[in-house]
Amino acid sequence: MIRVDNDHGFATVLGAFVIAAIAATIVGMLYIGGAVVSRHRAQSAADLAALAAAQEHALAENDPCAVARAIIGEQEVGGSLSRCVIDGDDVELTVDVQVSLGPFGVHLATGSARAGPVDDGDPEAP
Repeated sequence: MIRVDNDHGFATVLGAFVIAAIAATIVGMLYIGGAVVSRHRAQSAADLAALAAAQEHALAENDPCAVARAIIGEQEVGGSLSRCVIDGDDVELTVDVQVSLGPFGVHLATGSARAGPVDDGDPEAP
């Protein structure tokens, strides 16, 4: 049997690497969590803005895309309307929210939504 009387700090170095790995995992999970939260904010902003724009389009009162842009601004999620298309009675839009991922840079979290009147499939319905 080989007996080592002095490990020359091996346990200290190993412990430091384990702590560094745990810290890196926690930081990575925080960045992923931030990206997921930004994605949910973008989707929520898109859903609400699409509903408001579809209502304005159905009432023919204002520009639906301008209303969607205003709704997104009121939500204070840091989002911007990147696409707004009127497709018949429906409004389709896309909202981008910037998310800062530290050393990985700034990226966009995107949410898309479509809203309009409900079609029940009955061709004789008013």
